[in-house]
Amino acid sequence: MNYYPITVLVVGATGSIGQHVVNEVIREGHVARALLRDSGKIPNLPAAALPVIGDLTQADTLVEAVDGVDAVIFTHGSDGKGKIGAETVDYGGVRNVLAALAGRKARIALMTAIGVTDRDGDYNRKTEAHDWKRRSERLVRASGLPYTIVRPGWFDYNNSEQHRLVLLQGDTRHAGNSSDGVVARRQIAQILVRSLTSVAAEYKTFELVAEHGPAPEDFDALFASLQADLPGALDAIRDVPNMPLADKPLRVIREMQRFTAAT
Repeated sequence: MNYYPITVLVVGATGSIGQHVVNEVIREGHVARALLRDSGKIPNLPAAALPVIGDLTQADTLVEAVDGVDAVIFTHGSDGKGKIGAETVDYGGVRNVLAALAGRKARIALMTAIGVTDRDGDYNRKTEAHDWKRRSERLVRASGLPYTIVRPGWFDYNNSEQHRLVLLQGDTRHAGNSSDGVVARRQIAQILVRSLTSVAAEYKTFELVAEHGPAPEDFDALFASLQADLPGALDAIRDVPNMPLADKPLRVIREMQRFTAAT
């Protein structure tokens, strides 16, 4: 692992995971930029955090926020905003930040969700959230930037002795409840931040859950146990191929083509 300070833009910095990410970025000795939508509503951030203003739904407002960053961590979400929010925030936020980067190199850590490949479940049928999060994953892979994609289990459903992190691939747990896996918010933040400086984490997608046992100390070993996504593939290694590109809205296909062509 490389132990040099980097500048990290945290997208979703005021959320339940994002707040832990900001703290973890600072704890690791890096510079944390916290993306905020409204300059008049700056939350209680750590003193060392740097607030930057930008609207995830407007790419042109994000240019200053991404200027000079070494990495971006996405923990944002559109919970409760239905299908429109899933497209404009879960997917659109990733698209717009990548567009604002305009080809500049940055390490990406994207948080989506365990079960993201489950298209037939009641949750996805109502919200299309899984489909849009999965499309955001595809954009990151198409961007050509080094990345890690983390699909965490249910936040903070773990008990006090359940901190041994387990990284899975193939996204096979589709119960739609905490039996799919649980993990502490702080540990999700740790994985996202540690992935940024780990060569072993590059180009890998995995589900993150916790089992009974102590928290890990060697994150590189965890990352090294995983298979990397196939070069040029839109989906993660071992994912079920149940989302043909032709199923996408035409505008999404065109956006994917633009990112791929730019790469």
